[in-house]
Amino acid sequence: MQIVVTDTVEGFSGNEWNRLFPGELEDHAYLRASERAGLDGIEWLYLGVRVNGQLRAAATAFVTRYNLDTTLEGRLRAVASTLARAAPALLRPRMLALGSPVSERCLLGFAPDCGQAERSHLLGALLEAADAQAQRRGARLLALKDLPHPSASASESLLARAGLRWQPGLATASLALPYADLDGYLASLGRATRKDLRRKLRTRSQLRIEWRGSLAGIGAQVMALYQQTLARAPMRLETLTEAWFSGVLAAMPGRAFCVCYWRGEHLVAFNLVLHDGQCLLDKYIGMDYSCARELNLYFLSWLENVRHAIAHGLRVYQSGQGLPDEKQRLGCTLEANRLWYRHRNGLIDRTMGAAERLFGLHEDVPANTAAARIPA
Repeated sequence: MQIVVTDTVEGFSGNEWNRLFPGELEDHAYLRASERAGLDGIEWLYLGVRVNGQLRAAATAFVTRYNLDTTLEGRLRAVASTLARAAPALLRPRMLALGSPVSERCLLGFAPDCGQAERSHLLGALLEAADAQAQRRGARLLALKDLPHPSASASESLLARAGLRWQPGLATASLALPYADLDGYLASLGRATRKDLRRKLRTRSQLRIEWRGSLAGIGAQVMALYQQTLARAPMRLETLTEAWFSGVLAAMPGRAFCVCYWRGEHLVAFNLVLHDGQCLLDKYIGMDYSCARELNLYFLSWLENVRHAIAHGLRVYQSGQGLPDEKQRLGCTLEANRLWYRHRNGLIDRTMGAAERLFGLHEDVPANTAAARIPA
């Protein structure tokens, strides 16, 4: 068994990497483009396990500073913020996490013919490699970001034995699309929701919608809209750049699109999406909040993505995290994610565990937990 650790996904060939992540939209090309964009505060890392030269397991990882109060609410968050001002290093430690700041879920890949026993053995090797890298890079927290639950339950038992604990993350929303057209989708919804969406669709006539494969000539406008939406986000690990958006579009021709919403000559919204033959993945949206409510931009973007997916024979629209109540109203199912972690200082780790039990931090994420997506 050989452990491979590299700062670039190009340490693995595209074919061998993608073989471990079949059907994954955020594939080798996407990861390479994200890495090349050089996002501030993010150190990229990739782990692999080879057996007799063949790649049998792999994982994306990254190192960053993590605000421990990110998942806290109410009085507990206020207390944590006070402590952070007094001792910022304590509540903003360096963290090494399996997963990616620009991916929807934790990417753990295994060879297609791996049985459960081998998977557990390989995952153990990846965790040991991650822990060694955390020590080497001065990371105090070891984590797995957005690991699906309960589909990863076998992995979770191993993580618990390794001393990691979990906190609930934001659920991933997915919409099945067994419909012939947009009218079929609308007919599947409740009467009040259907009526509301049809009313919102009336503003569609004021806009021109364009599906583009590059940001040529519109990069500054796209980034201005992204910054408006980013400013409203309650939490984030990364800040994207124009180079990131342009790089992903260039690296994934025919699979990555910037959907633009024009009011005359004014770009009022954009949506970066990925898709293949099965799924449309909604990645990032930006909008002009001075007219977002008037034009129903969020809902028009939602309906345009559903329309496009159905027209191209896609079976699933994955709309990401945040706004669980609203997305359930729009027909989505929610799939839970968890953040698994431990502090590498035993005393601090035990203190964090005690705080979790005291404040009930294992409770489900509140239904109204939201990202900054719908204009307020």
